[in-house]
Amino acid sequence: MKKFALILLSFFVYCYVFSQDETHIKTDLFDVTYSETLEQPIFLSYHIQCPNGDASRLGLDFRLYDGVHTSDNNDYKNNEWDKGHLAPAAAFSCDRDMIRETFLYINCALQHEGLNRGPWKELEEFERNLAKIFEEVFVSIECHFSNNSLILDTGATVPDGFTKIINFNNTEICFYFPNEDVSGRDWIEFRIDD
Repeated sequence: MKKFALILLSFFVYCYVFSQDETHIKTDLFDVTYSETLEQPIFLSYHIQCPNGDASRLGLDFRLYDGVHTSDNNDYKNNEWDKGHLAPAAAFSCDRDMIRETFLYINCALQHEGLNRGPWKELEEFERNLAKIFEEVFVSIECHFSNNSLILDTGATVPDGFTKIINFNNTEICFYFPNEDVSGRDWIEFRIDD
């Protein structure tokens, strides 16, 4: 819990200082703070609602969110950056409408394909397995940026890395993932010890 409180405090200080271009959005599935300058989420939180769902995501693609200047499909073309769900579609697969609501650009980050399709995806599966055992599993994600963050020709800024905190059954586990090719590595390697 201490790490979560520290990250939350640093997030609120960051928001206070740099809140000029950021928008807070609360949906039925997740809460997100989005930077229109970076064209990326800064912070997102959710709780898993459908660990056993099986609704199909076939044919769905990310769409814009009204009133917020976000990244778009051009930022993800012909490069190694995936449209990485922060609130994962599989955690909300109760029905097609619910899963569709995860396909918003306010809910995706420029995430290296080796991370998104590897350890990140495996950790999302672990979260769903936890939710099959424990009724409430809460997840928060902070996207990290610096003065050295890559800015694409299209204008979007690539996060340097991601901190993910999972809370369940009075337990908190924390992970840090660099936004690079980490394919072939196990998600547990990215756990940050107390």
